[in-house]
Amino acid sequence: MKNHLKIYLSLAITMVIFSTTGTAQKKSNVKGEEITYSDGGTTLKGYIAYDASRKGKRPAIIVVPEWWGNNEYTRMRARMLAELGYIAIAADMYGDGKLAADPKQAQEFATPFYQNPALGKGRIQAAMDKIKEYPQTDDKKIAAIGYCFGGSAVLNAAKMGMDLKGVVSFHGGMPGVPATTGSTKAKILVCHGGADKFETPEEIKHFKHNLDSVKVPYTFKIYPGATHAFTNPEATATGKKFNLPIAYNQVADKRSWQDMKIFLKKTLL
Repeated sequence: MKNHLKIYLSLAITMVIFSTTGTAQKKSNVKGEEITYSDGGTTLKGYIAYDASRKGKRPAIIVVPEWWGNNEYTRMRARMLAELGYIAIAADMYGDGKLAADPKQAQEFATPFYQNPALGKGRIQAAMDKIKEYPQTDDKKIAAIGYCFGGSAVLNAAKMGMDLKGVVSFHGGMPGVPATTGSTKAKILVCHGGADKFETPEEIKHFKHNLDSVKVPYTFKIYPGATHAFTNPEATATGKKFNLPIAYNQVADKRSWQDMKIFLKKTLL
């Protein structure tokens, strides 16, 4: 009986060690690469992530950052997509990997893209061209996701007819170029915070009316209580630092990521 008890305790301890150290879990084989590419005469500094143990081609996802620039948050999302089996590129929109130190500088960096949406489309196209160079990429199955400024950029790119299978906007801006009949190829998912103070009800209504009027398929998800930037774990601290109405919302973050996974799986079949 004592021997049986010793064996049982030994097995139990082993299971605890495995569960706490992760030894028994699948080891991540995600590879991340800092890359340099260009859009015309502008040097861009991005990041590619993919599962190096996975064989063959796979769908590609372009990740467009918040107005802060192509920072570690964007890279984290690229790695998360790689864990799901995609190859992903965290795109540099501003050039030379520039990062904004505060909202004023972020506004300065982002304004040219709001004034000229074609500039954003060009930067996303440059990221697409770069990721197509990788043998892991299935160039017939490419989508884009974006956060805040990046969400607005991917929506504009879709409405301007960029050759994407789908786009996902997380707390992105609604104003932008209007979709016209036959111009939009991509399916659209919008993940929007119910307490987002940056987007007015009128802007949302106009956005939906435009897509409905030209029969563009889209899904509009609202997460109750979530503010702008609800997916970023650093949003609460950033909001307090700069007196911005933004905060992280774990529930909305997880739900929107799950909604994205379902959307991408259906869109990139």
